Order: sequence, then C-alpha cells, then structure tokens
Amino acid sequence: MIFLSCETATETEDIHEENWNKRQVKIALSDSLNSGKSYLSIYSQIYSISQHRTHNLTAMASLRNVSDTDTIYLTKAAYYDTHGTLLKTYFDKPIYLAPLETTEIIIDEVDVEGGTGSNFIFEWSIPNNCPEPFFEGVMNSTMGKQGLSFTTQSIRIK
Repeated sequence: MIFLSCETATETEDIHEENWNKRQVKIALSDSLNSGKSYLSIYSQIYSISQHRTHNLTAMASLRNVSDTDTIYLTKAAYYDTHGTLLKTYFDKPIYLAPLETTEIIIDEVDVEGGTGSNFIFEWSIPNNCPEPFFEGVMNSTMGKQGLSFTTQSIRIK
C-alpha cells in the first residue's frame, strides 16, 4: 500500500525561539547607550481582486545590525495585528547582534492572524556614534507559476 497526500506539512514554531534565549545578555541601560523604537509594517495577507478576497503571504522581519564595528542590543520585538492588538512578543529581554549580523522573524503563510495590516515594534539600544539598526519586511508567495514579493522598511518612532 502507498499513501499519498496533497497537503504539505506546515511548521508554525518560531525557528529562532531557542536562539533568542542563547543571545540573551544583561546590559545596563546607562548613558553610554542610546535607545529607540522602530515601527515595521508586515503583511500576512493582501487583498486580491476585491476587498472580499485575500491572498496569504509568508512574511520575514529582517533584523540587521548595519555597524561593521559595534555590537547592538535589541530589547523587545512585539507583533501586532491589523487592529493594534498584541499577538506575540518574540523577546522582551535584551539580545545582541554582532557587527553586520542579521536575524529574522518568520510569519508563516498559513498564519494569517496578523491580517492585512500587521506590524512590529522593535526596541533597541546602541553605543554612541553607532548606526541605528535596520528592520526590513520581506513578503512573498508563490502559487503555480506566479510569484509575488515586496519589501517594507522600518521608521524610527522614538
């Protein structure tokens, strides 16, 4: 007997959850570090054909240290839905990113809880004269022979 399935297995676990704990550091938020907040729009879904039909997307929030000399600290990553309701806090204790290091948060295509207007708020601390972290959203989907992808960039809000 051979059993075949047309359904694909999906993973909804955060691939970096264990990594967040390994990257955790204790920092004294002293005068030697500058702190800020950044906003990043993410799209779990977009409208297709009409307002009554949506298309699901895989979304990646890319968290980047653009300094080639300094380690930076990300102190919180919070994910909100279209209505501004907090869905998940990925980490709320400081983690580090080494110079030019990148990590990411993936929102699976089947996870549509965020809706068409989901977003992240990132809190961070950096040394004096260090460039601010860069947060970018990369959304994509492939159906048959068609592909869709686009990006968003963060803005500093505080």
